[in-house]
Amino acid sequence: MVCTAPFLFDTLYLGGGTPSLLEAEVIDSIIDAVRNRFKFLKAAEITVEVNPGAVTFGQLKTYHRAGANRINIGVQSFDQSNLDFLGRIHTADDAIYVLNASRKAGFENIGLDLIYGIPGQTVTSWLADLVKAVEFAPEHLACYMLTYEPKTPLSIARKKGRFNPLSKKIVFDLFETTLTFLTTNGYEQYEISNFSKKVIGSPGLRRSRHNQKYWSAVPYLGLGPSAHSFCSPKRQWNHRSVRRYINDLNNGVLPIMGQEVLTRSQRMIEAFCLGLRRKNGISFESFNQAFGVDFEQVIGDVIPDLEEKGLIKADQHHFALSQKGLLFLDSITEMFITHPAFSAGTRL
Repeated sequence: MVCTAPFLFDTLYLGGGTPSLLEAEVIDSIIDAVRNRFKFLKAAEITVEVNPGAVTFGQLKTYHRAGANRINIGVQSFDQSNLDFLGRIHTADDAIYVLNASRKAGFENIGLDLIYGIPGQTVTSWLADLVKAVEFAPEHLACYMLTYEPKTPLSIARKKGRFNPLSKKIVFDLFETTLTFLTTNGYEQYEISNFSKKVIGSPGLRRSRHNQKYWSAVPYLGLGPSAHSFCSPKRQWNHRSVRRYINDLNNGVLPIMGQEVLTRSQRMIEAFCLGLRRKNGISFESFNQAFGVDFEQVIGDVIPDLEEKGLIKADQHHFALSQKGLLFLDSITEMFITHPAFSAGTRL
């Protein structure tokens, strides 16, 4: 990586898979090894990602004793038909068990993931999922829209006509339902899919400190097969094969599969796209300092029209999508990144 100064880490996230499939003692040893080899803040956020049906109360207690202070649970839905469609191995009862067991194990910071936009889903059925989720008072809720990634079983089944995807109109209704319900029930949206419980006097306290790094171009280090690392302007990723990963380490070689050095134009586009996902949007001053441009002068020609349509909010310091604008995130992002200012790249 390009960054050579010693890092002081304030987050550790075990996930991007199903860590709970490992023995609890293995997770314990991983947390211990990482904390012994890297410098961490005393109050670091340490998260373990778990899937219902693949974790026990005993495992959760071990994670907590090992130093994990946040648990993130991939519930996805409390509706069994939705879980069956998604091919999840757990049941709705498994999800309820893990949520209760996590509290009992001592976790005071729980994240819960849900998915909307599932074929057959309605505003009423999605609202039932949200109501059930809030009953457990998680500190964090991530509500992701179902996407069909190429070559995945869902994408293949869709192409074969085995189900009908929801219309954009219904998906938009589900998104608006999410914003209205969670805001009314004490959660703040800080990124298009992420909501944290409001804490009086401590705004942002329950946001995912780790996830915010990905949206803010903060350096991060990924360990393990397929893990990515980033330290601007360089990004690299490890071997997907566990065997190749281990062989490289045994031979004293870093298990890097590939890397790229982002151009100035690429970094600008990433900063812009990720900034639009955040509720606070983009700081003109931060963008200008990072890239040596006058943001307003460069793309200010399109801002008035978007403001008039109620799609963005802008003042002298920030530029952000409105609630209505968030519904059109992809099309607005596409409009900006094809703007001559970005396509011009280094000429800015």
